[in-house]
Amino acid sequence: MLKYIHAFLLLLVTYCCAAQVRITIVNTVPMPVPNKPLFLATDFNGWSPNDPNYAFKLDASGHYYLDIPHPPERFEYKVTNGNWALAEGDDIGGNIPNRVYNAATFADPHNIQVNIAGWENKLIYTFIVRSIPKSTPHDAALYITGNFNDWEPGNPLYKLQHHEDGTWRVSIFTSLNAIKYKFTRGNWESVEGRSSGKALPNREVKHNEGKGATNIEVNIDGWEDLAATFNFYSLYDLLLLLSAFQGLLLIIAIPTIQDYNRAGNRWLVITIAFVSCMIFLRVIGSYRPAAEAFTKILLIPDFAIFLYAPLFYIYLQKLLFNHTPRNKRQVYHFIPSILQVAVYLPFFLLSDRALQLDMMNQDPLLMGVFLGSGLLGLAWNIYYWFLFRATLRFYKAQFMTNFSYEQNLNYLNTVHVIQAVCLGMWLFMFIALGAGYMFNLHVWLVVERSVDMIWLVFSTITYFVGYYAIHQPEIFKVSPQKNFSMFDPAPLEKEVVELKIETEEPITLVAPAGESENESIQQLMEAVEGFMHKSKLFTNPRLSLNELAQKIQMPVHTLSKVLNDGFGKNFFDFVNGFRVEEFKKRVDNPRFKNHTLLSIAYDVGFNSKTAFNRSFKKITGQTPREYYSETMMKEE
Repeated sequence: MLKYIHAFLLLLVTYCCAAQVRITIVNTVPMPVPNKPLFLATDFNGWSPNDPNYAFKLDASGHYYLDIPHPPERFEYKVTNGNWALAEGDDIGGNIPNRVYNAATFADPHNIQVNIAGWENKLIYTFIVRSIPKSTPHDAALYITGNFNDWEPGNPLYKLQHHEDGTWRVSIFTSLNAIKYKFTRGNWESVEGRSSGKALPNREVKHNEGKGATNIEVNIDGWEDLAATFNFYSLYDLLLLLSAFQGLLLIIAIPTIQDYNRAGNRWLVITIAFVSCMIFLRVIGSYRPAAEAFTKILLIPDFAIFLYAPLFYIYLQKLLFNHTPRNKRQVYHFIPSILQVAVYLPFFLLSDRALQLDMMNQDPLLMGVFLGSGLLGLAWNIYYWFLFRATLRFYKAQFMTNFSYEQNLNYLNTVHVIQAVCLGMWLFMFIALGAGYMFNLHVWLVVERSVDMIWLVFSTITYFVGYYAIHQPEIFKVSPQKNFSMFDPAPLEKEVVELKIETEEPITLVAPAGESENESIQQLMEAVEGFMHKSKLFTNPRLSLNELAQKIQMPVHTLSKVLNDGFGKNFFDFVNGFRVEEFKKRVDNPRFKNHTLLSIAYDVGFNSKTAFNRSFKKITGQTPREYYSETMMKEE
């Protein structure tokens, strides 16, 4: 029985030896990284360059060997020093084809002897970390991660070694022309950041910065999971969040204003809601846990690029002109936004991990989409900025033609200025990008700060709207003007005019057959001027062209023609001329010596100090104070 057992064991050992292949490295040049093992990368282990099951061992003679049980009859392989950046090559550092094993053609299929002539000539980068944050745990292990290892944050092959001089060092071998990298403590939660704990852009080093062995000295300023308790960036986030929450309060408050312009303010509420949402998502996306869990949240704030301007423009039209564009025409404003959704859709369909890798590697397609959207968005918003400007100017001109008072739309001017500042910084950002590309400069930090500042300035819009909503709520009660529009200007008509003054019998003025139009207008001018002196209707601060036309029973277009062609003035200047003259009379009248100049201005019909000062200066060439001082000197 014992003989049979021995025979069976002998057969088993013979079978195992027959089924095993030993690869022995008989000759090799010095390894790129001496303290790292050699590995076999082959087609039957998925070409893994650092599979621990296929790590070579040293025998007593100092040769590396690897036993492979039950290998395929044929396979391809290469020897590596731990990754594909450290693969075997020829004696001048070039690439070599895969080695091929074929049991049928080898004289001794159980023993393969390998000679390594050299290693692929890769760029060698030695990273030297001079300092780390004081908050770093004393037992922390540091790693480097980047596009050279698929951004694995804790790969042991890329662990930094702590040296006696206090530095941390690691060498990277790569054929990449540019490497992007960061340092971690083993995972993405403990990735390096700014001293504030905020995310840091990828570090980058390019091939043209050095050839052969390159030493790169860096300092780690902070860790994202070990942030300071209070700093500028947390204040930055706080300001953005307050802006978003103020927007929420405005959404609730504006509809409660009595007698407000419902059509216009409805669009204002929509615009503020959109802006507040984008600002809130911008803040949430700046925190790594949220960005890792919901990576696509980083893409959503970009939709403000093409959507904000059309929303605000439609609000202006509803506020100032009560203009409702045709549905087809209104859609035109949102075509770029629809196209942006279509362009971004493939990235929304990616997995979160794939999108993270694209962002970290600064994938050319993704970066191209971001840059293209930003550049086209800049042009789009500049166009709308000039459109806003033209709209406000047109409104003011038309308002002065129809009304004798100034409407308080200061917050629109403020928003217009804020938009101009944002566009200026936006343009500066692209100039910096262009300069960085042309002169090979690292400008990503400048670009990132520019983007942060654009969002910060943009967020102040809700602060100013909130301020005016509280201190000057009448702004949100502006009545839209239905008698004129920048889209449908009413033409002036020529017709026979009937003039009737309330205090007299109706007067019909028809130009006789031989009388010129100028003579007819002259009669109308005298009649209108006489009525204004007699009725003192200009003391009504809300006097409008329609109201004056009704009082004297004259068609509006005829009265407008008399003012424009006859007096050479718009309605605003025409009425304020009477107010200025009345003001001067009262200043010279002893009965009003105890009145302030501003109270007299209000009594004669001005509705604001600004309108009074501007009109007085325009008509007399002096300020009210200068005129008053001159009058006092004459009396003395």
